[in-house]
Amino acid sequence: MTTKAAKETVIYPFVAFNFSVEIRVDGVAMQVCDAAFSECDGLEMTMEVKTIREGGNNGKQIRLTGPLNFASVTLKRGMTETFDLWKWMNLMLTKPETRANAEVVVFAPDGKTERARFILWRVVPIKLKAPPLNAKDGTVAIEELQLAYESLSLKEGGNNK
Repeated sequence: MTTKAAKETVIYPFVAFNFSVEIRVDGVAMQVCDAAFSECDGLEMTMEVKTIREGGNNGKQIRLTGPLNFASVTLKRGMTETFDLWKWMNLMLTKPETRANAEVVVFAPDGKTERARFILWRVVPIKLKAPPLNAKDGTVAIEELQLAYESLSLKEGGNNK
């Protein structure tokens, strides 16, 4: 017989299929996007490294860390209830300084418990693509949304913002 305390210590792995995207843009809407997408790619940080060799010491190298680079997030096949993403993209024509904050929330297999939040700062939309228009589908969707961001951090678990 398994005790309740033993069950509570079990840590389930993250699942890549259960996530949501939240985007907030001043001047457009409090929550421009609270959408579900089928794919998210580009939550990535890469650090540049410079290698220095000391003269006469051929068996050793020194690695110095450099600046971080961030990828662009690509969200595919999403559903949302409003046209606020289109409004945000249009706002970029007249106010290119407009920035958003976005969060990609990863849920546990139950679909409710937050496992992690990827927090993106100073986000700008760089591509917004409508889906192919097809009368048989009958859905309002987003084929692809690409976001450039200036910084990325990870917040573990919990519903705290």
